Amino acid sequence: MAAIGKIRSWGPTLVIVIGLALFAFIAEEMFRSCEASKNEQRQQVGEVLGEKINVQDFQSLIDEYQEVIKMTQGRDNLTEDELNQVKDQVWNTFVNNKILEKEAKELGLTVTDTEMQNMLREGTNPMLAQTPFVNQQTGRFDVAQLTKFLNDYKSNQNPQLAEQYKAIYDYWRFIEKTLRQQTLAQKYQALLSNCLLSNPVSAKAAHDAQHQEANILLAAMPYSSIKDDEVQVSDADLKAKYDSEKEAFIQTAETRDIKYVDFKVVASKSDRDALMKDMQDASRKLDSGAAPAEVVRKAQSQIPYVGLPVTNRALPTDIASRIDSMAVGQTTAPFESTSDNTLNVVKLINKQQLPDSVEFRVIQVGAETADAAQKKADSIYTAIKAGAPFDSIAKKYGQTGEKQWLTSAQYQNSTNIDADSKEYLLALNTMGAGEMKNLKLSQVNLILQVTDRRAMVTKYDVAIIKHTIDFSKQTYSDAYNKFSQYVSENNTIEGLEQNAEKFGFKVLERNDIMNSEHNVAGIRATRETMKWIFDAQPGQVSPLYECGSNDHLLVVALTKVHAAGYRDLDGVKDVLKQQVLRDKKYDMLKAKLEGVKSVADAKAKGATIDTVKQISFGSPVFVQMTGSSEPALAGAVVATKDKEFHAAPVKGNGGAFVFQVLNVAKTGEGAEDKGHEKQIETQLKQTAMQAASRFMQELYQKAKITDNRYLFF
Repeated sequence: MAAIGKIRSWGPTLVIVIGLALFAFIAEEMFRSCEASKNEQRQQVGEVLGEKINVQDFQSLIDEYQEVIKMTQGRDNLTEDELNQVKDQVWNTFVNNKILEKEAKELGLTVTDTEMQNMLREGTNPMLAQTPFVNQQTGRFDVAQLTKFLNDYKSNQNPQLAEQYKAIYDYWRFIEKTLRQQTLAQKYQALLSNCLLSNPVSAKAAHDAQHQEANILLAAMPYSSIKDDEVQVSDADLKAKYDSEKEAFIQTAETRDIKYVDFKVVASKSDRDALMKDMQDASRKLDSGAAPAEVVRKAQSQIPYVGLPVTNRALPTDIASRIDSMAVGQTTAPFESTSDNTLNVVKLINKQQLPDSVEFRVIQVGAETADAAQKKADSIYTAIKAGAPFDSIAKKYGQTGEKQWLTSAQYQNSTNIDADSKEYLLALNTMGAGEMKNLKLSQVNLILQVTDRRAMVTKYDVAIIKHTIDFSKQTYSDAYNKFSQYVSENNTIEGLEQNAEKFGFKVLERNDIMNSEHNVAGIRATRETMKWIFDAQPGQVSPLYECGSNDHLLVVALTKVHAAGYRDLDGVKDVLKQQVLRDKKYDMLKAKLEGVKSVADAKAKGATIDTVKQISFGSPVFVQMTGSSEPALAGAVVATKDKEFHAAPVKGNGGAFVFQVLNVAKTGEGAEDKGHEKQIETQLKQTAMQAASRFMQELYQKAKITDNRYLFF
């Protein structure tokens, strides 16, 4: 009992201890949950309609699209700009599909498997013609070929074909997915377009307007006749204009304004002198007859020497423009090409007329030893020379011997051609039509016969040394130290601006940067800078960034943030002021024209007079006196009767106008042509459909889209 009493005496203390332990446990779990949530957010590329996409899934979509491009275009790699385009295309497609899926689901629109099967059986969709399953005789998609491939893919046991089969299968899956998405979008658009109608009344009005022209005597008072400082624009005027035009200033995504200093490091005079010395040495060696391949290699040229004759299409443009004026054997002195920032030396080794396309056939002859292959090849060569059919001999050795074409474009841009390939290509270039050769290569012999040669062109055997005018490590170090000092001594926007000239720099401005952009101010490799911009607060100055192709030094200051939604009044004041100035100038000119009853009256008030001809509703008039297109004037003219004076001033883009209609005439077909009116009725519906096609923009604004790609890509 004493023990129980003692325990009871500890009750309050135990409650506190247990409570603290429970709190610590719960807090720890909350911390873990928050940390897990933050980690998840760090991996999110974006969000559409509440659905998140993480970086791994988005990268998979990019990889899928890349592989499609590589397969369809026969590419190994994409450039940085092309890859950025792929990322944008993938993101836009993802967003559009998610929006359409939601709309379609609410409407009950689907694309069934039966519809897909029917589409494949018809084989008329243009995308299907881009697949490998096209019948070569009909030129149409063949569903039987697709079915056979899918069966072969599932049953394939050959590891050598597995990779190729997988690539084609993945490509087909992409086509199939895209077909479903496109068909669903077409259904939605068809449903929307069928809600849009035209009618005979509007068609007749449009027809008459298109086939009616008027000549007028125009009295114009340009806005430019009133100086801006003669017009008072108050804050109240700007606010009133802002309220009336507010919808024009909405933005769907946050943008930011920056000021920045970009310093590009370039080669110093000593750097250029050192490179020039090396290039002059290379020029002398080429001119003295040294082996071109060795000289080009040691000079570290961007363009290796392969020793094959090529057309000028394979040469850099700066080289191609010089080569025709050079004599065979001539070597140039080093010359600079500003277009690609290089020094160049060129030696024209040979120039001759050769075919751009060659038709040939070949029998490959191999054996256990080189001597055995040579004997077998000699025997085949002798037999064909004696009259044996080429294709029959080829089939005897398990080959087709079919004729095939080779064009210059297929090989002349290659930078890595081995000795055997060079020998083979030289033979094809130089052999005559009907000529046959027993060509000995390192591993095999080729019985090679040229059957046709076409499009004789000039080809050049040319050694090119092209070297970028690079800066040295010392030059970069000096530039970095100077820029670093500037950044460290000026950590405010005011400091950057006040001291830029002292250091030889210039502060630039860039407004409305969006986080969907791939770089800052057109400079490569600025993703870290972009991340800083969209994480900083106005007034902050960034650290020094090394970017571009390791040749740019950059510092950025954030000046303003424009949140998604309506732009604030201060951000659009300049635009509003011009609109208010125009409105007030119109009011002043309108008052000046008050009471005029003729063009002569308007001229007495200071208007400029001119005759303007062939005004119709379909082609807005351009007024030379104001230098502006004036659709409002065209509308007023069409609505005014023949010989009538339009006294109410028309508010135009460039001034205020009154006019006298001189005459009205019908042109082209008459209004009684019902067939033409029916055609216009169709055109009006198509115009309405084009306007409605912007539905995606409306849906996009309502989809609550978050785009964080800049954090990852």
